[in-house]
Amino acid sequence: MIQKVLIANRGEIARRIIRSCKESGIRTVAVYSEADENALFKQEADEAYPIGPSQVQQSYLQLDKIIEVAKKTNADAIHPGYGFLSESPSFAERCKEEGIIFIGPEAAILSLMGSKIEARKAMIAAGVPVIPGTDRAVESLEEAVTFAEQIGYPVMLKASAGGGGIGMEVVHTSDELRKAFENNSKRALSFFGDGAMFLEKHITNSRHIEVQVLADCHQHTVHLFERECSIQRRNQKVLEEAPSPSISEALRMKLGETAVIAAEAIDYSNAGTIEFLVDESEQFYFLEMNTRIQVEHPVTEEITGIDIVKEQIRIANQQALSFTQEEITRNGHAIEIRVYAEDPIRFFPSPGKITALELPEGEGVRNECAVASGDMVTPFYDPMIAKLIVFGENRAEARNKLEKALGRFKIEGIKTNIPMLQEIITYEAFKKGNTPTNFLDKYYQPTTGGN
Repeated sequence: MIQKVLIANRGEIARRIIRSCKESGIRTVAVYSEADENALFKQEADEAYPIGPSQVQQSYLQLDKIIEVAKKTNADAIHPGYGFLSESPSFAERCKEEGIIFIGPEAAILSLMGSKIEARKAMIAAGVPVIPGTDRAVESLEEAVTFAEQIGYPVMLKASAGGGGIGMEVVHTSDELRKAFENNSKRALSFFGDGAMFLEKHITNSRHIEVQVLADCHQHTVHLFERECSIQRRNQKVLEEAPSPSISEALRMKLGETAVIAAEAIDYSNAGTIEFLVDESEQFYFLEMNTRIQVEHPVTEEITGIDIVKEQIRIANQQALSFTQEEITRNGHAIEIRVYAEDPIRFFPSPGKITALELPEGEGVRNECAVASGDMVTPFYDPMIAKLIVFGENRAEARNKLEKALGRFKIEGIKTNIPMLQEIITYEAFKKGNTPTNFLDKYYQPTTGGN
């Protein structure tokens, strides 16, 4: 049984994992960069060790250093969180070679689902609907233009190895495609070491709906219902909620069943998320699979009462799931917003010292925060510094709680996107659950300043 876990991550997700480990009687080891010398997650872990300079390439992406600390501290397992090395096949394989449990799927599954092209092929074989697109990387710009003209514009240009919206761009004409192809390929090569690109038909007025799955090594796979993640900026999620306010009960059940089929088809084990696009007629298409815990997992925890991190550890311990699909219930409504250290008008990162911080509290209010008053927000990492999650008996109650909680959220010394969040949840379209993926482009007009 796992007795000690090294967390190969930082910020709020490191604190989140530490909390579940402590509640389970499991000791924790943190690794940190120079920039995180005074970070909260470092203070909360049972042990903490430096792994390098502030730049991620010299610290949190240094798998040799992380493995070295794990062996030195006799850690049984490594939890990778999200981002960084969480979906790295080489990291998972290295853990296996060193006799350390990787709290995630096997390296082969990470490789398969890490390639959007190979993932598409696997889903087609499993009978899961996919968006019309290329079945391999396009070899040249001219091939991309020819294919786009065949399926018709607009098309979505995507990096095969991409994530977090990097290497993605909607194009409406061949001229736009010619400009976007080389830039996105170079960007993907820089971020992921792979510049391969493919194309899909762009689904207009779509909804981004994802399904949380859990699978053990005893051939038990369940879904924990769906999350609506359609409000996005530059293909990155801003607000998530569960359940989705926009789909029918019939589609809700179909998406859950399809997600289980998809996970079982690839012999998946641990926590994962099957992401779908849903069009206006409720036709749905496989988008991708995230083979790790998601930023937005708390909304699922709130409506199901299931601690997903604890379940990940249970699965990594080779234990069977302690519940069946029929025993999982859905109650109430949860909404999560991501607080970024950024200018709410220009959306540029806003590094600096946090001179004051007050988090909202109250029944049905949950904070997952990476920082404290006096902390420095550095330019070295993603600017998300906190998540605020609210729970209510229904969506209207959850929205009202969120509006009040955002009004009590106080961060001084830096700019944040809180003014944007306060504004968009007051729109009638949001109140009605009318939140397609182009919601911000359609409705949000930045006119306020930072808080």
